[in-house]
Parts: sequence; C-alpha cells; structure tokens
Amino acid sequence: MLDRRQLLSIAAAAPLLGAPAILKAQSWFASYPFALGVTSGDPSPDGFVIWTKLAPRPFDPHGGMPMVPLPVKWEVASDDRFRTIVASGEATARPELGHSVHVEVSGLQPDRPYWYRFALGSDLSTRGRARTLPPPSAAPQSLKFGVAGCQNYQDGYFTAFRHLAREDDLAFVYHYGDFIYEYTERGPDYDKDGLPVAQVRQHIGQDCFDIADYRLRYAQYLSDYDLQAARARHTWFPTFDDHEVANNWVGDIDPKGAPADVFRLRRQAALQVWYEYMPVRAAMLPRDGLITDMYREARYGDLLSIDFLDTRSFRTDQPCGDGFKTHCAGIDDPKGQVISAQEEAWLLRNLSRKQAKWNCVAQQVMMMSLDRRRYADEREKIYNLDSWAGYEAQRSRLLARMKGLDNVVVLTGDEHQNFAGLLDDGDRTVAVEFVSTSISSGGDGSDLRAGSDRMFQNNPQLKFLNDQRGYLVCEVTPDAWQSRFMVMDRVSTPGGAIAKRATITVPRGQPGLSIA
Repeated sequence: MLDRRQLLSIAAAAPLLGAPAILKAQSWFASYPFALGVTSGDPSPDGFVIWTKLAPRPFDPHGGMPMVPLPVKWEVASDDRFRTIVASGEATARPELGHSVHVEVSGLQPDRPYWYRFALGSDLSTRGRARTLPPPSAAPQSLKFGVAGCQNYQDGYFTAFRHLAREDDLAFVYHYGDFIYEYTERGPDYDKDGLPVAQVRQHIGQDCFDIADYRLRYAQYLSDYDLQAARARHTWFPTFDDHEVANNWVGDIDPKGAPADVFRLRRQAALQVWYEYMPVRAAMLPRDGLITDMYREARYGDLLSIDFLDTRSFRTDQPCGDGFKTHCAGIDDPKGQVISAQEEAWLLRNLSRKQAKWNCVAQQVMMMSLDRRRYADEREKIYNLDSWAGYEAQRSRLLARMKGLDNVVVLTGDEHQNFAGLLDDGDRTVAVEFVSTSISSGGDGSDLRAGSDRMFQNNPQLKFLNDQRGYLVCEVTPDAWQSRFMVMDRVSTPGGAIAKRATITVPRGQPGLSIA
C-alpha cells in the first residue's frame, strides 16, 4: 500500500475526478478497497442513499486505511450496464467515520430501479441496485417487500440472505435490527436436547465495548457474501434493536449494571458504528450520543404508510428485573414506555391521517401480550418483559387509537420465531401482527418448539407459530395484505434450501388472518 506521505500528497493535489490519467489508472491499495460491498437505503420518490466503506484489510485497525480523507467517485445509471449515467459526483471518505461513504442521491424518477457503483483510483466497487418509491399522489396497485433481521454469526450461515437477494421485484427490505451480536459466546452451543454442540462460526475479537470492537464485528459480518448480496440487490430501511449496542439495553441503562454515564459512552460508540455501516441519511448521524431521528415514516403512494419505530433509545427500564416472568405491578406502571411521549404522539398523528389504504407499524419487539407458558408445571401466566407486554399502559393506549382504522399491520422481529396473531384492545380485534423469524439466531430450529401446543391453547389471539430461520415477504394490494413466511431447512451448514412455510392473508377493512 502507498505510504502515508504519498496518500496525503495524492489526496491534497489530485482529486479523483480531476487527476491525471496515470493516477486514474493506478490502484491506490494492494488489496481491494471495497471489500465490504455496497448497499442503498432510505428511499424516497426522487432518490435514496448509496453506501460503501473503504476497507482494503477489513480486520486490521481502521480497515487497513491511512488516517486521511480520500475522494471516492460515484455514479448512478438508469441501466445495469451504466450506458446512461443519470447522476454522478465525488464523496469524501473520512477517517472520523471509518472511511464510510453516504451519498444522498436526489433528482431521480419515482418508482423505478437504478444501478450505482463507486470508484477509487482504478478500483471499481460491486454494482448495486436501488429503487425509488412512488410519489404520495400515486395509486399503485401492488407492493412487494422483504422483512429480515436477527443474524447471529455464531449461530449459523447467512444463506437466507442469498435467497432474499434472489427475490424478484422487492421495492425494499425492512431490517428490524440485531444486525450484529455484540457478545462472543464462550463455550459450546446446545442442541434441542440440551447436549453440547460446536458453534457454527466464531466471532473475531472480544465483547464489543468501544469503536474498534464494534467496527471489527460489523466488518466480520459484512465479509459474508450472502449478506453483501442482499445489501447490493435491494434497497433497505434499516433500524436497530438491542444487540447493536448490548443485550436488552434501554435508554441509558446497561443490563449488566454499568453506571449510566459510562454506559452512554458505549452506546455512543455503538450507534456511531451502526451509522457508519448503514445506508441512512446524515440526519441519523448520532448527536449527543443518540440517533434521535431513527423513528421515521415513508409512503408508498396511497397504498401504504409505514412508521419505523425506535423501541430502545427512550424506553424506561424493563419492569420486575426483565426476563420471562409472572405478572408484577411494574407491568401496569402508567409511566412505563417503550417509545417516548414525542414518538407516541408522532405515531398517533400519522395513524389518524388516513392518508393510505394500509398503515404499517414497523418495529422491533412483540406487541402481542402472550402467555409464554410452555410446560405443565408452569401455573401462572409468564410474560416477556422485554416486549410490549411489559408496558401495558402505553400498549393499551396505542391499541385504543388503532380501533376503527381496520387497516393496521404491525411488523416485528426479535423473537427468533415466526408468529402471526391478532391485536385486541380489550373489546375487539384492531390490528394484526406478523413477527418475522431470524436469519440465523437460534440455529436450525424445527417446525415447532416443545410446548407450542400449550402456547396455542393459552393464547387464542395467536394463529401461527414456527421455529425455523428465514425471512418474510409481504405483498400488498388495495384489497389485501399477504405475508409469506419463507423458512430455511438448515443454517448450521452452507447451502440450505428455502421454502414457503405459510401464506397468511389479511383482508383490508377486516383485521383477521386467513392461513394457507
């Protein structure tokens, strides 16, 4: 690789677009600088964000990059051979942000695909594909998009992402979080019989606490070509859950008990690195240690209005010490909140506007309050207190405001299982919820976990349950919402096959579920 003095000289005196031919022709690095791929995200009717990151040696400190800013050329084309360039320019990859590049492309045509790429010297990135949204005034008759998340590198291969990349005509992918897992397992995994088995893959490095730790973990995940394929093929709406920072964190509370001012330093480092690796807009750059604009909305013409929630940053502490427990007084605390008062007011305003045929609430933790008992010796109801079930006052307020809309679909992750069920305000069904399983977290799984029959018996609102890995494909028309649960036969070895486990339909105006 060129030494620091040479790179400084090049960066200062010969920007890429205006450099002499000899500089354009050379490769600036001994290794490929775009090793972590490309992606696009946060689409709008006239554009999207395109992303890459310079990392010729991804596992070295700073990705093998010198500590200088470098100019990166980018192009957007209307065809996959780049014969018609519709936008181009130069962005600066800065060391302060890990030499990541976020370009907010605008001025494009609505509701159509585009292709993009980056260049540094003579090195060209992988070609990516992105898609704009239709304008709010449009009346699209169909929409297809994907839902995915929870991808523990140690638990299995990311083959599901390869299959997701091959899904045709997805307008976008909603990623509900847990892009990385911040901890490193020590010791074996255990199979369904409780017997020790080897972990499928090993994390590099220790548990994540500082910027270097988190950057290394993301670099390892994005060195997986199945994940790179899905990121390059589709445009993403990314959100985060807990493992991007620490398991079950909320607000400035560390579940392992670090002081709040110390934990805020860890959270700041984690959210900075999340921003560095995600195709999101500059408005989502962390400020004062938080990403205050993570909750946001998008429209797909008059067909779908989507509200993406942040269920971690402003949540009060989990009641009763967190975990899976029986009822306690904290569940009914009127001050308990999953989302802030400002976010709640924003969501309720959006739902009440009735600006689209369907309302989608895209978020991270289950909104159904399920009785989690699975075994005969469990007498009292058990709740997951890291879900909305631990915050009944705010949950009830939201469900009450959904009453009468009859077009609300909630999309969720986190559970490492597939669920479909009804959301009830105490009087009637007001919405439906689809919970998408994990990409790899939890390992191979099986069709049903032990005790699933009791789950169905104790939860009449629960209509579908499955314990395999995979993703969700949603197809929306003015008259119906259809969710296809796509599941893997295995993730413990490469090459797993994907299959449709169930197709569940929601008729507009009648919140209910029909399973095929």
